Amino acid sequence: MKRPAYKRVLLKLSGEALAGKQGTGINTTVLKVIAKDISDAHKTGVEIGMVIGGGNIFRGVAASAEGMDRASSDYMGMLATVINSLAVQDALEKAGVPTRVQSAIAMAEVAEPYIRRRAMRHLEKGRLVIFGGGTGNPYFTTDTAASLRAMEINAEIIMKATKVDGIYDKDPVKHSDAKKFAQISYIEVLNKGLQVMDSTAISLCMDNKLPILTFDLTIPGNILKAVMGEKIGTLVQ
Repeated sequence: MKRPAYKRVLLKLSGEALAGKQGTGINTTVLKVIAKDISDAHKTGVEIGMVIGGGNIFRGVAASAEGMDRASSDYMGMLATVINSLAVQDALEKAGVPTRVQSAIAMAEVAEPYIRRRAMRHLEKGRLVIFGGGTGNPYFTTDTAASLRAMEINAEIIMKATKVDGIYDKDPVKHSDAKKFAQISYIEVLNKGLQVMDSTAISLCMDNKLPILTFDLTIPGNILKAVMGEKIGTLVQ
């Protein structure tokens, strides 16, 4: 079998991806499909760390916009990411992938605490590590958590799996003439205000020269293609 293009990657999934067409909650059918795709990629020998959003359960930013205290709503969002992490862990283990969940917020009964060296040891032993609880701090998104964890575990790339097949100059759903970028620089993403990841996450990746690949998660086999280095989605570097 062909060797993967990367030794270690950080896969970022949006919480909405787990909801499927229902929009909220966790769709178990979608979950099984995602777990199979990740399992196929994991079998190539690549080491995978994961960060999952919580938008399918609770959005801290949306709640704070409606008057809720921002710190409290962000903590609720972090707990939502742990719920998603446990759901994905269960699906992955059923698909034959040894998995560990590490949470930035201590909850010993359901997840290990986040310890960088332990996470790296799990990866070296062929286990997939899911990082729940965001960064453990309010005011930071799961995009920023993904950038931070990717650098801490020495990942070679962040793979952001979304519902769109790359980065466009405008919303492809609303504009039929939207142009897709095959490759784009961090500074262009920031200057054009493109909604790839939030500006803190992009700046963090830019400062540390960590590439970001965005691609469509809804097409089966795309995670494997990304890991193998095939040309899909948009590369930010």
